[in-house]
Amino acid sequence: MAFACAIALPLFTLAETNYPRMAPQAQLAVFALLGLVLAYLRERPDAKIGARLADVGLALLAALVFGYVVVQSDPLFARFWVDGSSLGDRAGIETAVDIAIGVVGIVLLIEATRRTIGWALPILALTFIAYARFGATLPDWLMPHRGYGFERIVGQTFLHSQGVFGVALKVMFTYVFLFVVFGALLEATGSTKFIVGAGRRLFSGTSGGPAKVAVFSSGLLGSLSGSAVANTATTGTFTIPMMRSAGFRPALAAGVEAAASSGGALVPPVMGAGAYMMLEIVEPQVTYLEIIRAALLPALLYYLSIFLVVHFYAKRLESGGATTPDIEPKMGLVKWEAAVVTGALGSLIALLIAGFTVFRAVSVAMIVVLVLSSLNARTRLTLRGLVKALAGASRGGVPLIGAAACVGIIIGVVTLTGAGTRLPSLILPLAQDNLLGALLAIMASSIVLGMGLPSAVCYLLLATLIGPILGRLGVVPLAAHLFIFYFGLMSMVTPPVALAAYAASSISGSGFLETSVAAFRLALVGFALPFMFVYRPQLLMLSATGDPAAATDVLVAFALGAAGIVPLAAALAGYLFGRLRLWERVLLVLSAVMTLLPGGLVTVGGWDVSVTNLLGLALLIALCIWRATRPQSG
Repeated sequence: MAFACAIALPLFTLAETNYPRMAPQAQLAVFALLGLVLAYLRERPDAKIGARLADVGLALLAALVFGYVVVQSDPLFARFWVDGSSLGDRAGIETAVDIAIGVVGIVLLIEATRRTIGWALPILALTFIAYARFGATLPDWLMPHRGYGFERIVGQTFLHSQGVFGVALKVMFTYVFLFVVFGALLEATGSTKFIVGAGRRLFSGTSGGPAKVAVFSSGLLGSLSGSAVANTATTGTFTIPMMRSAGFRPALAAGVEAAASSGGALVPPVMGAGAYMMLEIVEPQVTYLEIIRAALLPALLYYLSIFLVVHFYAKRLESGGATTPDIEPKMGLVKWEAAVVTGALGSLIALLIAGFTVFRAVSVAMIVVLVLSSLNARTRLTLRGLVKALAGASRGGVPLIGAAACVGIIIGVVTLTGAGTRLPSLILPLAQDNLLGALLAIMASSIVLGMGLPSAVCYLLLATLIGPILGRLGVVPLAAHLFIFYFGLMSMVTPPVALAAYAASSISGSGFLETSVAAFRLALVGFALPFMFVYRPQLLMLSATGDPAAATDVLVAFALGAAGIVPLAAALAGYLFGRLRLWERVLLVLSAVMTLLPGGLVTVGGWDVSVTNLLGLALLIALCIWRATRPQSG
């Protein structure tokens, strides 16, 4: 049963997104049905026979509950509709059976989510249900409302299209899961080895080459998978030992891998499907090209910062007598694997630029993968290999399906109670209409929620709850959504949870706390970048009004960002033309802060320049001259 569902899930999704035959709610109900059945039938080696029988019973109950929604929603089954009306037409006049099905469905969904991603999201969903029920008894600071009966809550959150079968599950069905399948096919052909091989060829013979390979390969593979933990677990198995052989401490090697993997979903063109979620959510609507154009420069700055840190750290090792050995050439550039990857990504981007819908473009890109891989024995997928890849994609997508459906419960309550319109009125006074205060509050919310949720789900939830707040403060809408998206990703390297650091530490054998701190330090630019592009939207190639920015403004913003990253990376690594003293590192951090942050503008020769930025650059130049004349000091 589990194997059949694992194969049916990607096939059904591909068929219904490209050639829909079912009503929208019925589509999502089948999608959720297959996901929940797989969630309950996941292998548990330590489970006793009684527990396994209970799992089978829960899986069958999930099939019954979600099957009921399919039958009562799709016109194909109209003769079975209660009183001749579809489930949607019975809104507000649901039958007792409808309500019973809804209650059981919510319980099954919350339990499935708990099993796949832990307690954080289920507890949050239960809290929102309690908020909907007991809103009339809440104090003023908790946004009270008149309160709703369980029948209304169940109808809103489960039975109709504003809750479980709403935007969160729709985005997962239409966009995200297809990219999970796309990545699984590429991995099954062995084509992702090309990315690692390319990194080896590019950085062979350079200082800290193994670490640079880790940054390069994790960034590109992370863009495809969108999962920091999965990326760390796969690429880290060979990049972390390489870094350790080059003299990197175990915790630092693991931290490099975790930080690089966590930023993968920031990298266009795929962005772990984040770009496609924004297509559905950002208002006013934006195009795919606008999103990837906006995401390009911040992603370059993020990875530039990690490259510089590992480069300076490797130079520091060399200055202390340690060596950073050359990279073994055995995984060089593999030509046919390169053709498969290039053809797949090239066709995907070309189709999107040509105006194809996202699901059609990625579906065609999968066909390109299958066709190109079949032309060479090394990459050719057998029927067994294809089936295994599809089943693997389903297993990887189960936590996302459960989490997205559970987020739908929260969104349904927000819509029912009007909390989405009240939350800005609560946060804005706390921030006293101060943009920085609001940004800090939203950053904290994003990181805390992201600690227990997949990054894509964290973004969906926060974009719904607090995305409008930034609009109230005059932030460009796309910049606001990227701000939320970034901090959802950064939670993967933020202690005390730092799931990507946890995965990396288990590979390197280093302590979790030490690894998470190292990853956090390496990802510091990722924490600064969202503030930078909110205050300086030219980094997103946008003007303050959201229109395309002038090329000169974009160039200046990027140059300042790159110039600010250099002293920060040097300070973190403790090296700039030689080992640094503490006071020199402090001055470099000060230079970075002054260069990265916007300051008061003055006009010089017709150009608006920031005095603060100029002072930061001047301090950097002075420190470089100072260190260059004393290369062996410190």
